[in-house]
Amino acid sequence: MSEKDTGGPAFPVPINNAWIGLALRDYFAAKAMQSLITLSDNNGPDYGSARAYEWADKMLEARKS
Repeated sequence: MSEKDTGGPAFPVPINNAWIGLALRDYFAAKAMQSLITLSDNNGPDYGSARAYEWADKMLEARKS
């Protein structure tokens, strides 16, 4: 299984000579989830969380171009 590109930290904080923080992929997924849960045809959290990460992955791809 290959590792997903997380985009690095969304809000990096320097700790012990490294930058850590919430992964950009998780941040994008959280933002996408906000819209997904407002849909009238929402199919529940399993559907919404999977779709949110699909959107996050697409947003990370778009940043590369």
